[in-house]
Amino acid sequence: MGYIFLFLIGFGLAVTGGVTLISYMNFLPAGVSWAEYFLFISGRLECYFLPIGLLIMTFVVYAFPNKR
Repeated sequence: MGYIFLFLIGFGLAVTGGVTLISYMNFLPAGVSWAEYFLFISGRLECYFLPIGLLIMTFVVYAFPNKR
């Protein structure tokens, strides 16, 4: 039962990080270059939730293959 909870935490983190990255893309039409955009998101903590969430979900899926 704990692996489902861990998977859902990873999923929530991935969704939060993905939505944040997409919402920050609204800076691009305002005249921010891609280099400035990547520099900006590299300094934001909530943008790291996407890769952390994906890593947690991958770990749960491959660490408990018979539990699906």
